[in-house]
Amino acid sequence: MPIDIQKVTAPCYITDEHLLHNNLSLIKFVKEKAGVDIILALKAFSMWKLFPVIKEYIPYSTASSVYEARLAYEEMGSLAHTYSPAYTEKDFSEIMKYSSHITFNSFSQFNRFLPEIKRYKRNISLGIRINPEFSVVETDLYNPSATGSRMGVTADLMPEKLPIEIEGVHFHALCESSSYDLEKILKNIELKFEKYLKQVKWINMGGGHLITRKGYDVKHLIDLLKTFKAKWNLEIILEPGSAFVWETGILVSHIVDIVENNNIKTAVIDISFTAHTPDCLEMPYKPHIQGAYQEPVQGKPTYRIGGNSCLAGDYIGDWSFDNELKIGDKIVFEDMIHYTVVKTNMFNGVPHPSIALWNDKTGLKMLREYGYEDYKGRMD
Repeated sequence: MPIDIQKVTAPCYITDEHLLHNNLSLIKFVKEKAGVDIILALKAFSMWKLFPVIKEYIPYSTASSVYEARLAYEEMGSLAHTYSPAYTEKDFSEIMKYSSHITFNSFSQFNRFLPEIKRYKRNISLGIRINPEFSVVETDLYNPSATGSRMGVTADLMPEKLPIEIEGVHFHALCESSSYDLEKILKNIELKFEKYLKQVKWINMGGGHLITRKGYDVKHLIDLLKTFKAKWNLEIILEPGSAFVWETGILVSHIVDIVENNNIKTAVIDISFTAHTPDCLEMPYKPHIQGAYQEPVQGKPTYRIGGNSCLAGDYIGDWSFDNELKIGDKIVFEDMIHYTVVKTNMFNGVPHPSIALWNDKTGLKMLREYGYEDYKGRMD
C-alpha cells in the first residue's frame, strides 16, 4: 500500500518499511550467496530508530567518526568497522572502545596510534586504506581516486612489506556504481597491489555498490566476489550505504508561494534544498517529483522549484505538471532517505522536516519532530 500523503501535514521524510525490508532481503541474499560480509555505512543512513529492522538482516555497520562508532555500539549493538581520514588523540580511546576493525588512512597515523592499540585490552583488527588511482566516478566531489586525493596510500608510497599488525586493506572508489564498475576496480587493484593481497587476511571494498537499484546485475556481483575470494583467500567486506535505503522513502513538502520573474514561475516550498537535500546541489542532481514530468514539456504548466532559505541558489531546475500549481499543494520528492537526513542542517533557521515511518498495516508513525530548541541548541 503506498504512503498516504494526505496524512502528512508538515514537511516530512517518510521511510516505507515494506520497501526497506525488500532491500534488506536482497542485500542479505547477496551476502549469503557470495560468502562475504555486507555492513551498513552509517554515513549514508544513520536513522537509528530503524536499526532494529536492519538488524534482522545485517547486524554490523561501518563508521567514519567517533560519534558514528558510538552509535553503532549503542544502537546496532555491535562493534563498528571504523575508518577516518584522520584520527585525533582526543577521540582515539573511544574509537578503540567502539570498534572491531580500525582502518588507517596513512602509515603516519598507523605508527602514531599503534602503541596505544598494543596496550588496549582487546584485539582490534587493523587495516590500511589504499588508493587505486582509478575510478569510474565522474564527479570529483565524490571521487576519492581523483588526482591529489587525500584518501588512502598510492601504490608508489606503499612499503615492500606491510607491518605485521596490518591485517587488511581497504579501498573505496565507487559511487552508486554497478558490479561491472567494481570489476574494473578489482582488476586495477590486482595489477597495482597484488603483493599486498598476499599479505593480508581481509579486504574491505568500501561502498558505492548500488545492489538494490533496478537493473543491477546481482548474479554478476555474486560471481565476481566468489571468484575474487577464492583466488586470494581473503575475507571480503562491502559497506554500501545508499543501497540499504535506495528508493525506500520520500520527502513531502508544500507550496507556500508562487513567484514570477522573466516568465519563469517558481513554486517556493517549505523546505530548503541547501539545508534538507544538499546532495541535489552538491552532486548536482535533479530529483524526481511525484506526478511531474522530469523535464519541461511544451504547452504544460512549468515551474522551477525553490527552497525557502535566503540563499539565491536554493533551487533546482524546471518540471512540468498536468495542472497549474497552487499554494498549499504538496510537492513530493522521490528517493529522499539516503544521504539526506544525515547531511541536513538548520541553515537560516528553516524548520527541519520531521522523520516518520510508514507501515502498510499501522500507517504513519512519527519518529522525530524538530522545533526551535533544536535550532537554538546547536549554538548553546
